[in-house]
Amino acid sequence: MDSPHIMTTYGRYPLTLVRGDGAKVYDDQGREYLDFVAGIAVNTLGHNHPDLIGAITEQAQTMLHCSNLYHIPQQQQLATRLCQLSGLDRAFFCNSGAEANEAAIKLTRKFFFDQPSTRHTIITANQSFHGRLLATIAATGQEKVKVGFSPLPTGFIHVPLNDLDALSAAIDPSTAAILLEPLQGEGGVNLAHPDYLRGVRRLCDQQGLLLILDEIQTGIGRTGSMFAFEQAGICPDMLTLAKGLGGGVPIGALLATERVAASFTPGSHGSTFGGNPLSCAAANCVLEVIERDDLLTNVQQRSTQLITALQQLAMRGKGMVVRGQGLLLGLDCGQSVAEIITTCRQRGLLLLPAGPNVLRLLPPLTITRQEIDQAVEILTAVLKEYHWI
Repeated sequence: MDSPHIMTTYGRYPLTLVRGDGAKVYDDQGREYLDFVAGIAVNTLGHNHPDLIGAITEQAQTMLHCSNLYHIPQQQQLATRLCQLSGLDRAFFCNSGAEANEAAIKLTRKFFFDQPSTRHTIITANQSFHGRLLATIAATGQEKVKVGFSPLPTGFIHVPLNDLDALSAAIDPSTAAILLEPLQGEGGVNLAHPDYLRGVRRLCDQQGLLLILDEIQTGIGRTGSMFAFEQAGICPDMLTLAKGLGGGVPIGALLATERVAASFTPGSHGSTFGGNPLSCAAANCVLEVIERDDLLTNVQQRSTQLITALQQLAMRGKGMVVRGQGLLLGLDCGQSVAEIITTCRQRGLLLLPAGPNVLRLLPPLTITRQEIDQAVEILTAVLKEYHWI
């Protein structure tokens, strides 16, 4: 199936998907699958959503791109919506989560440069994942993504997640910011405890540090609230978004408070395609549908249903643990899940790992009760076949 002209940067499954409808996708042989990957938390509204298709089509018929040399109404509308939803003040748009995190790193450096201050170090968590650019892999708390890319940018320190004492001990006069995922997706579906996040916010306030929350995977309703940080009752100084924001159209965003955002002045940062009319029209549509169809309530209800089912499986297994929040859930099986994922795919259920031992489940926010039941039925049968339960 592989083209000899595509670089081998991906270990692809032997599957070619050609069509989608809601939470279902179809391969080039006409076989149907329940999609509990959703483009890795991208397809917020599922596949082939009529509103999103309509928004993209209408925008494509008027203007795709015009450059940030000019004012873009769709971008202004999206920035207003995101700031109202998040409690932050300003937005910068780019094309991906890695770019959003890169922008946050640059803005941190520029903010302290403007004070003026020599603070520049950013503390992140072990097992974190912040993107594939040089600065963002340096920020990532996983060594496997760094192999072969030295020398990496300096100025990053990693500490254990949920250990406030370790975090406090890592702060020194060079520390500028703390960058965290409220729920680590790629790193194993590890939840930052609400008390920990509140403690980090207090620590940043006491030490004059910036708190950056990476909600690339958790934002836009994935955890049952529009943003995961809401469930801890805090607000960051900067917030990064991507994945589910465009519902499948590439877009990333950095949100910041007015005080911090003021350090980005004309010429200090930019993106040719960032915030183009098409991607912003798609993102505006995603936010409208989430509100109109009350998808946050659906996420909460389907999350309870899925967590209950996974916990029942875990109780029948040996050493299995359920982790996560909303519709970003993980089943830690304590052993390699590669064969489980393969067999589930053969039975019509698409899953992905979060590390070698964790099954990650990321259905679209539109998933139904019946589709959850169907997915659990397939997973249960496969786990029984392998004598894991």
